[in-house]
Amino acid sequence: MKLGIVSAIFDQSDFEEMIDIAAENGLECVEVACWPKEKATRRYAGVSHIDVANLDQEKADYLLDYANKKGITLSALAYYPNPLDENLEKREKAISHLYCLIDAASLMGTNLVTTFIGRMQSKSLSENLDEMEKVWKPILSYAEDKQVRIAVENCPMLFTEDEWPGGQNLMTTPAIWREVFTRLDSKALGLNYDPSHFVWQQIDYIQPLYEFKDKLYHIHYKDIKLFPEKLKDVGVMSTPLKYMSPKLPGLGDINWGKYVSALTDIGYEGFTCIEVEDKSFEKNYEDVKKSVTLSTKYLRNFVC
Repeated sequence: MKLGIVSAIFDQSDFEEMIDIAAENGLECVEVACWPKEKATRRYAGVSHIDVANLDQEKADYLLDYANKKGITLSALAYYPNPLDENLEKREKAISHLYCLIDAASLMGTNLVTTFIGRMQSKSLSENLDEMEKVWKPILSYAEDKQVRIAVENCPMLFTEDEWPGGQNLMTTPAIWREVFTRLDSKALGLNYDPSHFVWQQIDYIQPLYEFKDKLYHIHYKDIKLFPEKLKDVGVMSTPLKYMSPKLPGLGDINWGKYVSALTDIGYEGFTCIEVEDKSFEKNYEDVKKSVTLSTKYLRNFVC
């Protein structure tokens, strides 16, 4: 397994500095944030370390050469919108940029895009699954032609009041995964597996690694800390951030030894990236950099 970082946390760095920071920490890969060049609509979004909409072969070769010289592989190109947005203008914009990422991933030889399936917040699960087929079959067909795989993260995206209660991503549980993979029977579609989202949903975050081992295209390391006393007060029907908080790996409730052990059991040898979303390490940019160093040192106990 290669250990890396999701670049979205480096919102104050350009591509070169972001790669330098990863290399200085002894990391081996980066999941590169590739949002459109515009103002962010939420935390950890809007970061663009590669302008995929204007990428040509010369620029791609330069970026790859810079990363390679630092010993860094680009694990994936990342963009996490809502491709099933009920606002059709926003939906089309998200899908159009996804196609740009697929083209860029093919051009750069990265051949992996990390994203969300999306969700219509006011519609039922069955209605969403039907709409998902219409939207995603042509996207996956295009990805297959480009020999690019798409790894969907299992984040529900229902943390803020405007996302609650439906959320903005269908791929939230193993039960839904089975249905999605049946309806979208494509080798281009897989998972970007993040255990933290299962903890607060009270889902086993180890067992699905075994069941879906052939669909694991990318792995995240993000921890989560539950606050039982807060949960008793607000209940599971409240927005999750009222009773939990994302933490650096090792500072939350996930048993990382068991998690990585399961990955070795199934023979996973792909990319694994730290995703930093810990507000305790956001006082300044030096604090953000420190969080990467601490996370890397901790995970080197398990991933070498």
